Amino acid sequence: MLPWKMVIVGIFYSCIRTGVSRSRTKALFPASRRIKRGLESLVNPNFHNSFDDVHLLFEILLAGTHFEASGAFSVQDAELASLRKTRNMEVICEEIIPRKLTDVFRLISGLSNHIGHLHQDDFERILLTLVYTAQGMANSSTEHQQGLWADSFVSLYKAIKQDLKVTN
Repeated sequence: MLPWKMVIVGIFYSCIRTGVSRSRTKALFPASRRIKRGLESLVNPNFHNSFDDVHLLFEILLAGTHFEASGAFSVQDAELASLRKTRNMEVICEEIIPRKLTDVFRLISGLSNHIGHLHQDDFERILLTLVYTAQGMANSSTEHQQGLWADSFVSLYKAIKQDLKVTN
């Protein structure tokens, strides 16, 4: 009788742990729950599913990306901009990643409470937020704003570095 109780407790524990880790992931990027663009509806969109997608992501970032003040995201290379995967990246950059400095600091606060490895989607979104903060820092009109964007950039960099260093 005791082994059955241990199995039930083990299953219960794993369900709770899975639920807690999922809720923490959702808290980092609350806008990722449901995205509606035109007629299509995307649930938790992501860019990469393979190493080829990761290489494409860095190729796009190296080719040049731009965040407009209106919220629009664009890729400077026309060939890369025409890819279907780039449209997924556009949705992530326009709808999910934080665009206000206060939202970026809220993300940083959430990252400081995060335990363990980041989910791949969260890592990707933090990387894109890092790109956005670098552009925000470059486009700042005052020295104070530039300092705030720089602080957020450094904090996001440290979160990515910490995630890469964490071992199981």
